[in-house]
Amino acid sequence: MTTVVTGAWAVALIVLLIVRGSLPAGSRWWVWTCAAGLVMGLFGLWYVPVLKRGRARAAARQASAPDSGYVSRDSGSKTVSSTETPGSSTRS
Repeated sequence: MTTVVTGAWAVALIVLLIVRGSLPAGSRWWVWTCAAGLVMGLFGLWYVPVLKRGRARAAARQASAPDSGYVSRDSGSKTVSSTETPGSSTRS
């Protein structure tokens, strides 16, 4: 999906650069919009595989690591303290 959208931004940028002379002055910002879309798409195409490899390495390390000794402090109680209640404030 990212490749298709990035390609669409590239095509739009090329078209706008070809017809740039006939664009009204108030519409020339579209050239920069297409350029920004293309740059963000290229960044996404680079970053997503890097992110996936990092997550895979972290999962492999966690799976191969011995028990870390972590003990949950959950007592099974359904009571929620005021500091854990989302959206509430203790300020007056």
